[in-house]
Amino acid sequence: MAFMKSANPSITRTRQKFTDLPLPAKVGVVAGVAAEVSAKIAAWVDLYRRPADKVRGPKWAWAVAQLINGVGPAAYWSFGRK
Repeated sequence: MAFMKSANPSITRTRQKFTDLPLPAKVGVVAGVAAEVSAKIAAWVDLYRRPADKVRGPKWAWAVAQLINGVGPAAYWSFGRK
């Protein structure tokens, strides 16, 4: 990558490709992604089914908050429901 050239060659290859990771790291990444996606889907389903008076704040705001990785689903399950 021509645009990533720097004076210090040791920092030019700090990113790894997924295929270059060892198997335990790949399993961890896939498990983390699966947990994040399932938490988002569960929060969206719960928001859809839960009446608005049982949610703290506007439902649309909690639905948008789910797009924040890691924080959105945890915040909804911790603080968003009455």
